[in-house]
Amino acid sequence: MVDRVVAVDWSGDRSAAGQRKKIWAGVWTADPTHSHVDPTHRNKAAMNGAPGEPVGRVTLEGGRTRAELEEWLIELARETPRMVVGIDCCFSFPAWFLEEHGCETVFEFWRRAAEGKGEEWLHRECADGRFWGVTGSARTGKRPAEFSGEGLRRMMRTTDWENKIAVRLEGGDEERAAKMRGITAKSPFQIGGSGSVGTGSLRAMPVLMQLREAGFAAWPFDAARLGADEPTPLLVEMYTRLLTGPVAKSNGVARRGYLLEKKNTDAAYAGLGRRVIAKAWASEDAFDALVCCVEMVKRRNEFVRLRATSDSVLRLEGITWRPGVQGAE
Repeated sequence: MVDRVVAVDWSGDRSAAGQRKKIWAGVWTADPTHSHVDPTHRNKAAMNGAPGEPVGRVTLEGGRTRAELEEWLIELARETPRMVVGIDCCFSFPAWFLEEHGCETVFEFWRRAAEGKGEEWLHRECADGRFWGVTGSARTGKRPAEFSGEGLRRMMRTTDWENKIAVRLEGGDEERAAKMRGITAKSPFQIGGSGSVGTGSLRAMPVLMQLREAGFAAWPFDAARLGADEPTPLLVEMYTRLLTGPVAKSNGVARRGYLLEKKNTDAAYAGLGRRVIAKAWASEDAFDALVCCVEMVKRRNEFVRLRATSDSVLRLEGITWRPGVQGAE
């Protein structure tokens, strides 16, 4: 039911040059003899698929700005509407923040961000001190007291808390906790500093809005319609660390070792071409895009079954997709 999977390692960089360097997409396209894919649109590096593994081809795509990526995804969706796109950013903020701004749906929030509110929050002189991480200005580079101590939970969405903090607590998910080992949990309110997610998320929301208006479904706010007679491409929020697991991704030697081990032990990686692997060795962003793409392809049938959440909080906050998730957490 899924003909194409795209995993986007996102960037909130302001400059076009920075975006072209940092935004990467891993693309898997099903073999046209095994799917509905137009045979004129074949990629170059084969993911040959051992028994039980998907048959298709993988490429790593870079060099696009956010606007160019948006146009490219819309064009891909015209070719293969049974397409899943994972984007490495937060699709929303904590529910209380949306309610504070009078947004009854996440789509209203996206529009607010697109109409200038997002850049206002990112500006160094923004009066809302709950956004932090910018240094060298009147805004503090430290987490505000409101989000410290007992306030830590308040700065995170339910899905952030579940995936990044609750898994480490007593009775948590040991497998997910292992993937987060050594990683400091981040909040969408953090817009500067190592690993910050707020900037990229706020600058993704105008793109998310445009993609949905172009016909994409956005999970968990919409149900997947990949198996319909007239299928709809699907957007999901992803978190790369949940798919790569514990690896020193900033270290080229570690990236190389990870990929070589995967090629030797995991059939889904065995058919990846040398050029694709070389790109992932050379760039942390390309590495994330490639690994997330392959891991999503391995679980591609799960996307067909994704349903819209009925939870009032999650309908505002969203859910980070991870293997096994079907609806409301």
